Amino acid sequence: MLVGYARVSTLDQNPQLQIDALKQAGCERLYVEKASGAHRDRPELKAALAYMRPGDTLVVWRLSRLARSLKQIIETAHELEQRKQLLKVLTRNIDTGTPEGRLFFHITAAFDEFQRELIVENTKAGLAAARRRGRKGGRPPAMDKEKTRAAEAMLKDMANYPFVGDVIDHLGIGRTAFYRYFPPDRIRKLRNQA
Repeated sequence: MLVGYARVSTLDQNPQLQIDALKQAGCERLYVEKASGAHRDRPELKAALAYMRPGDTLVVWRLSRLARSLKQIIETAHELEQRKQLLKVLTRNIDTGTPEGRLFFHITAAFDEFQRELIVENTKAGLAAARRRGRKGGRPPAMDKEKTRAAEAMLKDMANYPFVGDVIDHLGIGRTAFYRYFPPDRIRKLRNQA
């Protein structure tokens, strides 16, 4: 039996492309996960492996959908081998049922991990170079000194701004950002000064 496993890293990603490919490959049962491949706890993968019997094949769209590290990929492949089950990767045409497929599997897994490590290394180098040039990564601050002073004045002016929401709306920033700069204790102190 072919058992399909699809995984996307975040909740807002859509696994439909993988699901369609797995169905087209003839998978009779599908398990879909919405979790990072780096997480060890992947209940849908565990369920798929628990469902499988000797002779069954776990089918994934890409090797990176199975796990994010070479160690995890090899551990999963080894577990399948111990249970007399196979692994099939659709985009690379890998089938661990053949000696060539097993060799190609290990080479591909090593190259995939190497590629991920290069991406991480290049990203870190780019961020370090930007910092040396005086640039910081991330979003700009939601409130500068001028907005902070204006917010303090509005919070003290309870006649014109009776609710904290009025201040937030007037400033045009998000509630979370506002409360990061003005926690409830600080707001109470400013309101009591009025």
